[in-house]
Amino acid sequence: MSRIADRFAALKARGEKALVTFVTAGDPDLASTEQVVLELEKAGADLIELGVPFSDPMADGPTIQLSSDRALAAGTTLPGILEMVARLRTRTQIPVVLMGYFNPIFAYGAERFACDAAKAGVDALLVVDLPPEEAAELKDHTDRCGLDLIFLLTPTSDTSRVDSVARLGSGFIYYVSVTGVTGARTAVADTLAGRVTEVRNALDLPLVVGFGISTPEQAGQVASVADGVVVGSVLVKFFEKYQGEELLRELSSFVSALKQGVLQGVQK
Repeated sequence: MSRIADRFAALKARGEKALVTFVTAGDPDLASTEQVVLELEKAGADLIELGVPFSDPMADGPTIQLSSDRALAAGTTLPGILEMVARLRTRTQIPVVLMGYFNPIFAYGAERFACDAAKAGVDALLVVDLPPEEAAELKDHTDRCGLDLIFLLTPTSDTSRVDSVARLGSGFIYYVSVTGVTGARTAVADTLAGRVTEVRNALDLPLVVGFGISTPEQAGQVASVADGVVVGSVLVKFFEKYQGEELLRELSSFVSALKQGVLQGVQK
């Protein structure tokens, strides 16, 4: 059983839901990312999504685009990210998902990347611009190397897309709560609960919901109907305001509040 499957099984046994936290690898540098991941885990994060910086992140709003720019300016590369994950694996077993775009994987070599990522201790890939219809080759490599491959569903996904994702995906399914790019929203859509429940009932894998979730209250709302909650852009904003120990302290406080929101949402 993979680290991701183990984590969801343990959470389910405790009657809990997953808090998945997203940060961009290499913002402001990879040494800082390593410390941030450990701090997020201490604060209550159950899984970590590391964004792979890319020059044309079409699914991301301004906050994560700027974060990618900072990481690239700092010299962040895919090999560097894998080296950082390998260092993390000597200190933590928290599940790590690399989330990004296919171009850097293609440039690296998909087969080599899948196996190098697995050896480094990465648990899954989520390739934003690679739909299931085009993912057969990468899936062959991730299956052989022991990586989960996570796919996206959206409010506009029809039954055939849900079926494809259910058949091909592993680890968990990521449900995008809004149509549009990443970024904090002021409220959770009124239609979200019904749609998430409908999709979740069609899946065997855990369903986590992301995009736009920015407060403990919203995290709790989503946790009441999904298996997990992804919080990203609002965390990445901390990197614009703080650095060093202050960054770790502020992130820790906010993630602790998010975790409490998730716990309270499950209890309602």
